[in-house]
Amino acid sequence: MFQFLSTAYKEKMKEMSVLSLICSCLYPETRKNIMGDFEDMDIKPINKRASGQAFEVILKPSSPVSDVAHCVTSPPKRELSLEDIQKKLEAAEDRRRSQEAQVLRALAEKREHERDVLLKAMEENSSFSRMAEEKLQLKMEQNEENRQAYLAAIMERLQERERHAQEVRRNKELREEVTA
Repeated sequence: MFQFLSTAYKEKMKEMSVLSLICSCLYPETRKNIMGDFEDMDIKPINKRASGQAFEVILKPSSPVSDVAHCVTSPPKRELSLEDIQKKLEAAEDRRRSQEAQVLRALAEKREHERDVLLKAMEENSSFSRMAEEKLQLKMEQNEENRQAYLAAIMERLQERERHAQEVRRNKELREEVTA
């Protein structure tokens, strides 16, 4: 029996929060007042769950006295004259023109922006092409200078060899003359 009570108590503790448990123990009458009647609805607690408390809200049927209090009459419609209708049509036409002009302005601004973006892209492309061409031209000039320097060095070595060969030939001829 005691074990059954302790299990039931544990289940109850799981379902109720600590605060609601304390409140229900200390102030049992306030809980009934909270669940009490309101003017136009009834609130009844439903079985408690681990996730919280569930309530059923029942709306009371409206009484004839409250119908009169809540009934609001609309103001009487006035008759529209031909001038009023004409003014409204003119105002609508003005709004339409204004909206059309606004749309056209937005389109013009969008086209202007697109044109600016296109011009900027073309300018950047041109600038890039110009810089690439300048780099290529500089590289070609450096290659040409290096080639000229290389050819000049080869020519210098060939001339040096030619002078050395002539000197060796002269020395050889002199030796042959001396020995002969």
